[in-house]
Amino acid sequence: MVTKNFRFNGIALAVLASTGYSTSTIAEQSTQTNTQATEIIQVKGIRSALSNSAAIKRDASGVMDAISAEDIGKFPDSNLAESLQRITGVSIDRSNNEGNKVSVRGFGPTFNLVTLNGRSMPTSSTLSTDVGINRSFNFQHIAAEVVSGVDVYKSGKAHSPTGGIGATINLRTAKPFDYKERQFSLGAKGIMDTSNVKGSDITPEYSALYSDTFMDDTFGVLVSYSHSERDSRKEAVVNDGWIKDDGSAYSAIDKSGIDLNNNPEGVFWVPRNFAVEYGDHQRKRDNLQVVLQATPIEDVEVVLDYTTSEFEEKIERVLTGFWFDSDQNTTGKVDKNGTVVNPRHNNHRLNYTVTNQLVETENDSIGFNVKWQATDALKLTFDMHDSTSETQPGGQISEFSSVISTPPDARYVDIGLDFTGADVPAVTTNTTQTLEADTAPGPIPDNYDPFSTDHIDGDVVVVRGHAIKNNIKQWDLGAQWVNQGNGAIEKVSFGLGQTDYQFDTTTRFGFDFLYDDLNMQELGITFTPANVGSNFSGSDKLFAKQFNANPSLINQKVLSGGFITEAPPRMDSVQEDTTAAYVSVDIADEINQIPLNINLGLRYESTDVTGSSSATLPTNLVYLSDEEIRQVYPDNATATIDTLTGDYTEFLPNFDISAELTDDFIARFSYSRTLTRSDVTAIVPATKITGTRPGGPFDASQGDPNLLPYSSNNIDLSFEWYYDEGSYASIGYFRKYVDNFIGITNEKRTINDANGNPLTDPSANPRAGCPDSSVEPYNADCLSKPSDPEIMFNVKVPKNLESAEVYGWELALQHLFGDSGFGGQFNFTKVDGSVEYDIYSFEQTVALTGLSDSANLVAFYDKDGIQVRFAYNWRDDFLLNTNQFHSPDEPVFTKAYGQLDMSASYEINQYLTLVFEGLNLTEETAHRHGRFENQFLAAEDFGSRYALGIRAKF
Repeated sequence: MVTKNFRFNGIALAVLASTGYSTSTIAEQSTQTNTQATEIIQVKGIRSALSNSAAIKRDASGVMDAISAEDIGKFPDSNLAESLQRITGVSIDRSNNEGNKVSVRGFGPTFNLVTLNGRSMPTSSTLSTDVGINRSFNFQHIAAEVVSGVDVYKSGKAHSPTGGIGATINLRTAKPFDYKERQFSLGAKGIMDTSNVKGSDITPEYSALYSDTFMDDTFGVLVSYSHSERDSRKEAVVNDGWIKDDGSAYSAIDKSGIDLNNNPEGVFWVPRNFAVEYGDHQRKRDNLQVVLQATPIEDVEVVLDYTTSEFEEKIERVLTGFWFDSDQNTTGKVDKNGTVVNPRHNNHRLNYTVTNQLVETENDSIGFNVKWQATDALKLTFDMHDSTSETQPGGQISEFSSVISTPPDARYVDIGLDFTGADVPAVTTNTTQTLEADTAPGPIPDNYDPFSTDHIDGDVVVVRGHAIKNNIKQWDLGAQWVNQGNGAIEKVSFGLGQTDYQFDTTTRFGFDFLYDDLNMQELGITFTPANVGSNFSGSDKLFAKQFNANPSLINQKVLSGGFITEAPPRMDSVQEDTTAAYVSVDIADEINQIPLNINLGLRYESTDVTGSSSATLPTNLVYLSDEEIRQVYPDNATATIDTLTGDYTEFLPNFDISAELTDDFIARFSYSRTLTRSDVTAIVPATKITGTRPGGPFDASQGDPNLLPYSSNNIDLSFEWYYDEGSYASIGYFRKYVDNFIGITNEKRTINDANGNPLTDPSANPRAGCPDSSVEPYNADCLSKPSDPEIMFNVKVPKNLESAEVYGWELALQHLFGDSGFGGQFNFTKVDGSVEYDIYSFEQTVALTGLSDSANLVAFYDKDGIQVRFAYNWRDDFLLNTNQFHSPDEPVFTKAYGQLDMSASYEINQYLTLVFEGLNLTEETAHRHGRFENQFLAAEDFGSRYALGIRAKF
C-alpha cells in the first residue's frame, strides 16, 4: 500500500504540474489525495528518484521528462545543467567545464524557456565574448541544492508561458507544506580542481535547508541557503576568427589551390590572430530562498516566497600570441576549400596580453500566490512575481586588457602557423634576417630575443563590457472547474495573464595606445619554458617560451597612468508587454475498452514591443594605423535617441491524447504550436558601427522591433512500455515546422555623423604623415574630411526570412535489476532538419544553433546505504553560433565531446552520509573550429575536479 501511495502522489504531482498551477497548488492537491501517506512521501536514493521520474513521465499530459531530488537538498548532480543532460534529447553548453546553458532536441539555449515554479525568469550576461545578448538562462547561477525537481515539457501547453520552441524547463523548489513536519539538512564539501594553480587547492561548498510548520500545520516556513566556491585554471590555444576575403585586402595570398566547383567565387579565409593562454578563475555563488506558506482560513492558501542569488567570477588571463593584421604583408597558400593553411607574416610583432575579467550577477525574485477552493468544483488561483537579473550592478568594467609587444618600429620576428591536423597548429616565431626599410632602426642586435623584457614595450589598452538589467513583472489569474458528476469532461481550466519584460543594456568600450610609457622592469614579467597546452597533440610546436605576469598589477599601472580613452556609453532598451488568455479542457474516455486521456487547449497572446537606443554619434573618423580607423566623438555631446515599435498576435493551440493500450503500454500523440522571441540585440533600433579597417571592410548592425517571433507547429508521437516498477523503454518521433526563422541580411548604405553628413574614409587617399598614432589625442591631418570618399557600410539587419523543419528520434531505456541494487539508463537522440549549416554556402543567413545528436549511459548501484553512479554523456559536433568574435558572418562549430562523471555516497547512520563526486574523470578537452574542420578556433583544457563531503539530515 505504501508503494502505491508513493507512486500515486508522484503521478499526481506530475499531472498537476502540467496544468500550470504553482508548486504550492501541486503539493496541496497531492496531499489532499492521500493524507495517510504525507509523512512518507519523500524521494530518497537513486532508485526512488528514478522511479518517481518514470511515474511523472508515464502519467503526464503531453510529452515530458523529469528529474527528482534523491533526498532533501540532494540533487543528482551539483550542477543543474549537468543533471539535465541525462534527459533524452537534452544537451548542454559548458563554460570553464561547468554546464551553463541547455539545448533541447537540437534547439539551442535561446529557443528554450526556463521557469522557476512556473514563472518566467530573467537573465543577463556581461562579457564581450558572449556574442549577442540573448534570453538563454545560465544554470551556473542556481545551486542544485535548492531545487527539488526539474520538469522538461517538450510539447506545448495552453497554460504555459511562451518562449520555448525546444522545451519549457520548470525548476521546482520545495515549500514547507510539502513535508508537514520539521526538516533540517546540512551539507558540506571540499572541492579540489586538478587544474588549479593560483587559487586554493581546496574550496568550500556548503548548504542548509530548514522547514517547519506551526499552529496545527496552518503556517509554515522554509529557508534554504547554499554557498559555493571554485578556483581553477583553464589552458587554451585560440584564434578569434577567420577573415573571409577575395584578394582585395590580403593581396599576397596564393589561392590557386581552390576547388572552384565548391567555391566558385574563389574566396579564402585567413586567421585573424593566434594565442596560447592560461586563465585563473575564482568563482563564488550564493543562493537563498525563503518561503512562507499559510492557510489563514479554510479553503484558502497563501504563499509568499523570495529567491535570490549572487554570482561572481574573477578571471586573470595571460596570453602569448600575434596578429595577421597587416593584410598586404600576409602570405600563404590555400587548400581546396579556401583555408589558408600556412599563413606567414615577416618582420612582425609578438603580443603579450594580460586581461582582468569580472562577472557580477545578482538575481532577485519575490512572488505571491493565493489559492481559493471556492466550491467543491471551482478553484481560483492568483500568482504574481517581480524578478530581476542584473549584471555589473555597480557599473563595473567587464574586461580590461593591456597589450605588450615587441616594439612596432623594430619587428624582428617572422611569424606563422601550420594547420597540419594536430589538436593545435604548429607555430613559427623565428628571429628575422631582414629589415623593414621604412621603420627598422638599424641592424639586428646580436643578442636579440623577443622573449625578453629588454625587447618589449607597451602597445595598446582595451576596456569593454555590458551592464545589464533584465526585469520581468508577471501576474496570472486562473480558474479550474472539476466535474463532480458523470461525463467525459473531467475539468476545464482557463486564465488571464500579463507579462512586462524590460531589458536595459549599457555598453562600454575604451581603447588607446600605451606607447613607451610603461617600465617593463617594474611589471614583474618573466619568460619561462612553455608548458601551457601540454595535453594537446602538437603542443611541442607551440611557442618555445611563455609570457608570465600578474594582470592585476599591470592593469592597475595602466589605469593609474590615465591611458584609456573611453567612448561615450551606448544604452539600449527593449520593453515587451504581453497579454495572454487561455482555456484548456481535459477529457477521459475509452474506445474499445482502451482508456484515453485527452487535453485540448488554446492560448492567445498579444505583444507590444518598444525598442530604443541612446548613443553619441561620431563627428568623423581618424586614420591611426595600418590596422585601425577610430571614431572621434564631440566633447559633452548629447546622445541621439532612436525609438521604434512593433506588435504581433499569436493563437497557440495544443492537442494531446494518450492511450493505455495495455496496463504497461502507452501510446501518445501531441500537437502544439509554440513560439520563441528573438534575441534582444536583434530588436534594438539604432545603427551600431562594429568595424572600421583601413581599406575596409566597414561593418555595422541595426535591429528591428518589428521582428516576428519564431513560431513552430510541433508533432510528437511516442510509444512507452512500463514493464516493471521504475523500469521502462520508449521510442519517440518528433517533427517541428518552424516559421519566421530570423536571419541576417546585408544592406549597403552610408551612415551619418553627428552633423548629419555621411562618414568618409580618411585611409582611401591618405594625407602626408598618415596614419599617425604618435599624437595625443590624434593628428588632425589624419581626420576624415568631406572631400574623402563616402563609406558604404555593410549593415547587418535581422529579418524574418524563411521556414524550416527539424525532426528526429528519441530512444530511452531505464532498467532496475530487481532488488539487487543495480540499475542503468541509456538514451539516444537523433536530430536532423533543413536548417543545418551548409559550409559551402558563403551567403547563408539561416541556421539552427545546437543541432546535434546526443547519448547518455548511466550505471549505478544503490542498496544498503551505498550508492555509486557512473554517467557518460556524449554530444556530437554542433553549430555553437554564427558569429565569430572577429568575423560576424562566420560559424563556430564545437567538436564532438564525451565526458565521464561519477558520484558515490555511504550512509554512516540515519543522520549522516559521506559523499564523493568526480567530474570529467578522463580529463577530456574541448575543441572548436570554423567553417571547415581545419579552421582552428580553440582547444581548451580544464582538467578534472573532485568533491568530498558529508550530508546531515534531521
